[in-house]
Amino acid sequence: MSTEQSKAPRLGAARHPEKAHRPDNEVKRKPSWIRVKAPTSKTYLETRQLMRDHKLVTVCEEAACPNIGECWSKKHATMMILGSVCTRACAFCNVATGRPDKLDPHEPDEVAEAVAKMGLRHVVITSVDRDDLDDGGAGHFAQVIRKIRLMSPETTIEVLTPDFMRKEGALEIVVDARPDVFNHNLETVPRLYPGIRPGARYFHSLKILDRAKELDPTIFTKSGLMVGLGETKEEIYQVMDDMRSADVDFITLGQYLQPTPKHAIVDRFVTPDEFEAYKTIAYGKGFLMVASSPLTRSSYHADEDFARMRAERDRRVGVERGVVRKDLTLTDLAQMAVSASD
Repeated sequence: MSTEQSKAPRLGAARHPEKAHRPDNEVKRKPSWIRVKAPTSKTYLETRQLMRDHKLVTVCEEAACPNIGECWSKKHATMMILGSVCTRACAFCNVATGRPDKLDPHEPDEVAEAVAKMGLRHVVITSVDRDDLDDGGAGHFAQVIRKIRLMSPETTIEVLTPDFMRKEGALEIVVDARPDVFNHNLETVPRLYPGIRPGARYFHSLKILDRAKELDPTIFTKSGLMVGLGETKEEIYQVMDDMRSADVDFITLGQYLQPTPKHAIVDRFVTPDEFEAYKTIAYGKGFLMVASSPLTRSSYHADEDFARMRAERDRRVGVERGVVRKDLTLTDLAQMAVSASD
């Protein structure tokens, strides 16, 4: 065993104390379609320094996202607010768990300043779970949204929130701040929740998405699934149907990657062709936007996808009112939206 391999369990135990007692799982070798190059670009380094200067946490780093090199090289970063320590212990997640950090009252200003300096046209704000807070951190989300609106009024804002379980009124606080996209990930199929997402409840998470759209029908709603955890295709199709019953606009599907030997094992690596098949089926079920690939994550290409989603909604509304050409395809509208935003 190499020095690096011998250190992995101890590092995992320090970051994830609740998993320390678990036996190590095999970390399977990734197939060629998942391997990415180490980030080295100048813009990547500048983005990282900007995060350090503003003392910001990013889910890109905390969750060990494989796309960090590509995204940071484009000055795209997903801000993670409410600290860096989560009160949940999901079997798939690399974010540290334990006693959470104290809230930083300056964080909304720091996030807004970073967004302005990066010149972002679309930003994704996510967080750790904060079961210790009376509102689950909803008020902090709202402050961040409002600060960004003040400093970067043209920037569209996407929030990826916790489930706010047993936090009455929390969802309403976030929706009232008027983000452009409300995202809450279902993560996996109901059967796997006890082992993969034990602190959450599938139908509660589904209800959060349904309620967000009910509170503000103009808001875009979004949710994501990991595959490769042992789910069946039929279970994925059922989750798609459940999302559509809650009027979810945008679904993301990506490959689960095991962070450490203490985390849930990868059941299998889903092929790119299978992801394409999921995409076709999801569009057939009525989603406005579908992102489905091995490396897809909630905020991967979020700016371009938002433009395409907004264009598709406009197209559908126009068709219903008979005021746009019915021969325009989703690809046509997507190209128009991207061109307009450049």
